[in-house]
Amino acid sequence: MKKVGIIMGSDSDLPIVKKAVDMLKVLEIPFEVHIYSAHRTPAEARDFAVNARANGFGVLIAAAGMAAHLAGAIAANTTLPVIGIPCKGGMMDGLDALLATVQMPTGIPVATVAVGGGANAALLAAQILAVSDTALAARLDARRAADAAAVLEKDAAVMEKL
Repeated sequence: MKKVGIIMGSDSDLPIVKKAVDMLKVLEIPFEVHIYSAHRTPAEARDFAVNARANGFGVLIAAAGMAAHLAGAIAANTTLPVIGIPCKGGMMDGLDALLATVQMPTGIPVATVAVGGGANAALLAAQILAVSDTALAARLDARRAADAAAVLEKDAAVMEKL
């Protein structure tokens, strides 16, 4: 199975990245996590992206706040799918990071999840990998069924209270 590479711009992004890591663990997907900054360590970020396919990665996730250039910098250096997680920070409570992540020029796409959407980034990465992995697809189907059952249990509990 291909690995998921998770890159965060700062260790302050770790609480959001942990949500992605936890979901990847549940889905039994191998991963690596690194801190590379688009601005402070651009050579390392570029090297990681350029070599990601050869190093066994199938999808990359990039989490960053404020200027949030990391996902775009990674995507500019690979043709692997890149998923951006905008993180809160700065004056606009994450809206600045969301806009910086989602507004990519033609030819350098970055799939973008919600501000702080670490779990959804991992789920999207899993769905991408599941295109060619039937065992992973089955685990995703089971997760969806369990999520639906949990909602229906809550529905029944509310109905009993009312």
